[in-house]
Amino acid sequence: MFKKILVVCVGNICRSPIGELLLQKHLPHLEVNSAGLAALVGRPADPNSIAVALKENIDLSQHVARKLTVEMIAEHDLILVMEREHINAVTNISPCAGGKTMLFAQWNGQQEIPDPYCQSKEAFELVYTLMSQSALKWAEKLSQI
Repeated sequence: MFKKILVVCVGNICRSPIGELLLQKHLPHLEVNSAGLAALVGRPADPNSIAVALKENIDLSQHVARKLTVEMIAEHDLILVMEREHINAVTNISPCAGGKTMLFAQWNGQQEIPDPYCQSKEAFELVYTLMSQSALKWAEKLSQI
């Protein structure tokens, strides 16, 4: 049974904070957190992430980036990453994470969610749409368990 989910991207300021709050919205009975493989520790969410999420009533204003640790990996039941190479990066940090690390868009065609960092607001909007669709599919799947 999944009780704790960790959403992981690179900097923990664009994609994973959005994924964290989307999953919290759809799965309020679970604990959902986020972290970054190369996190910009202590930084707030990217202003474009904040703006795009706010349009959908998701408030990222309190987010503070943090770096993924072995301890975080151990305490979470499911780790959702944005890109296939992130699976390898997570398992390099903790080899036992392989069986519980999957793509955030696993149920959305197993596609990768591109990094919008330093790109246009439209790139952030596309990423938000992909993440919203994927979070909903995870919520549906996890509700069946």
